[in-house]
This record gives sequence, structure tokens and C-alpha cells, in this order.
Amino acid sequence: MTDANKDTTIFELADQFIALANELSQSEQDVGKVGTALRFAAARYNAFEAAIKSSDLAAERDSALQWFANEYREMLQDNLDDHIANPPQAPAAEQEAAPADNSVQQFQP
Repeated sequence: MTDANKDTTIFELADQFIALANELSQSEQDVGKVGTALRFAAARYNAFEAAIKSSDLAAERDSALQWFANEYREMLQDNLDDHIANPPQAPAAEQEAAPADNSVQQFQP
């Protein structure tokens, strides 16, 4: 492994996951399905990470859950704020081809 590979940032790694998610969203035509799959994959991988890092996962389960939830919440807040400040726009070709669907999902706790 070269030094350049060791220095890959979390943002560069995240961009690779996002690129794959974008490909899957395009082929599946369902952003919600891909988002759910991505959250499940993150939960599964984070559980694996906790398991290999912990000497007693049963005893540390609640602390690990709180730590991962807090990390995710902070990252999500930052990215929601970014999208509020810079709303994403669908490419012009998608806007022309898409039927007028003004429905908006209401997120409920």
C-alpha cells in the first residue's frame, strides 16, 4: 500500500459510497430504497466495528449505541444545514423528462 492510499480521507471514502449510491438510485429509480439500504449497511458495518473494537460488547452495547447515534446525528445535522443553504437541483434533463410530481415526504419522528 502506498502512502497516498493510507492518507485517503473520510470524505474521499464517503464520496466513493455516494457515487455507488447514485448509480444504484439511477438503476433502481428509488432514492428512498437506496437510502434505506445505505443506512442498513452503515448500521451493520458499525455493529461489526463495535464488535471488533470492544473487549465486552454486551457490557458496552448502550455506550456504543449512544456514541454511533451521536456521531450520525452530528454528521446528518451538518449535511442537512448544507442542503438548506445549497438546495440540490435535479439536472435539466431529469426535470424535463419527469412528470409533474409536487409531492413532498413529511418526515415524522
